[in-house]
Amino acid sequence: MWKALLLGAVEGITEYLPVSSTGHLLVAARMLGLGDVSDGSALGTYVIAVQVGAILAVLGLYRERFRSLAVAAVGGAVEVRSLAIAIIVAFIPAGVVGSLLAPTIKAHLFSAWPIVAAWAVGGLVLLVWAPSPRFDGTQILGVSVRQAVVIGGAQVLAVWPGTSRSLVTLLAGLGVGLTIAAAIEFTFLLGALTLTAATVWDLARSGPELVEAFGWAPPAAGALAALLTALASVRWMTRYLEHRPMRVFGYYRLGLASIVALMLSVGML
Repeated sequence: MWKALLLGAVEGITEYLPVSSTGHLLVAARMLGLGDVSDGSALGTYVIAVQVGAILAVLGLYRERFRSLAVAAVGGAVEVRSLAIAIIVAFIPAGVVGSLLAPTIKAHLFSAWPIVAAWAVGGLVLLVWAPSPRFDGTQILGVSVRQAVVIGGAQVLAVWPGTSRSLVTLLAGLGVGLTIAAAIEFTFLLGALTLTAATVWDLARSGPELVEAFGWAPPAAGALAALLTALASVRWMTRYLEHRPMRVFGYYRLGLASIVALMLSVGML
């Protein structure tokens, strides 16, 4: 149970930060002696299942926005309906690529060294180009389909574990002219849709194996841990990025990549 709670906490803390939750979970599972999350075992499904907690955290924090998006589906403010369309448009590229290439991605990229490489590249990107918070630009209700296409295209890069969906969507959002507040909120809204789709897809296929292997209590506990830690993580990240650049995450990613690479080289991981 304590391992279930720990993995849930790792998921919640890292899911929305630009540091890659997948990479952290893979390393954490190995350090706990649980094996790989991508070897087709129930552990991989467990990792997906605890994302429910992270999804619920964003649904709770942005409940008014989600309520307005739901109302817009049956008629409502034009601006809100346009935002809903933009979120769906941004989701499509990664949804299509992920569903088509999932077996190939798991076979070749879900291992420690590709994740270390992605951590390092993402860290260098943030150190070379870490945009400062911008307050003049497109607000959340003004996101256009063109901007959504660019953000969605960037999210495709996150199918490489270790890249971080939050990292690429935040940078793409700022790159196409969104304010920092709009880029953060759009990232969270898009993330909720993406995570929900991935979770439903995986649980529909492997849910029975998950319950057979772990029962109900550990996945539920992990999801609860993910919910509580994601609430704190999202709140902290929102406040932090509204006043400071993302460069600190670049240093973190490079430091983590170096530590994990060293552990791999000496056989500690």
